[in-house]
Amino acid sequence: MSTRIKFCGITRPQDARLAVDLGIEAIGLVFTRRSQRFIGISQAREIRRMLPPFMMAVALFMDDDPGWIEEVIAGVQPDLLQFHGAEPGSFASSFSRRYVKAVPMASVDDAVAYVGLHPAASGFLLDSHALGALGGTGETFDWRRAPRLGRSTILAGGLTADNVAQAIALVRPYAVDVSSGIETAPGIKDPARMRRFVEAVRNADAAIGK
Repeated sequence: MSTRIKFCGITRPQDARLAVDLGIEAIGLVFTRRSQRFIGISQAREIRRMLPPFMMAVALFMDDDPGWIEEVIAGVQPDLLQFHGAEPGSFASSFSRRYVKAVPMASVDDAVAYVGLHPAASGFLLDSHALGALGGTGETFDWRRAPRLGRSTILAGGLTADNVAQAIALVRPYAVDVSSGIETAPGIKDPARMRRFVEAVRNADAAIGK
């Protein structure tokens, strides 16, 4: 089974268009206002309309007001929600949408116990940031600490075309999530880096027989 790819922090239609052309499975739209990759509803709706069938739009939040989350859901109709803050499982599951919960590996000693707090989650994004901090920093964590969660494992945090093969070989994630590793600036994706990242993932899969 090939490793799925998500490009996160998409803010421009041209970047979404290339993501579609590269055949990745998902894009991430950041709706937490303190992020440098924040996108408004009208712009996100434009990008959402560009996506073909079976390509997912993921709406990212971090300790945001439930009213704002409902507004985004109504306006953008994301396929999946992604929570990066201290949201409890009851909150994350209250929006009647499938969701992914980020695991802040920099501050979580027992990732398996943390995952257990979200029994309704569809997946868990293992990221390098600490609890309360934003992702997209370009920093990795010790991949040997990654819990074995099977198809629930999404690996993030400092991934680039140069290190993603090593990460895939070690963790064997269901999916990888990249943001800063394909950028020239926060929210500004670089076409060459996007292509190189996808090529590196495909080559890594071939090398290990995925």
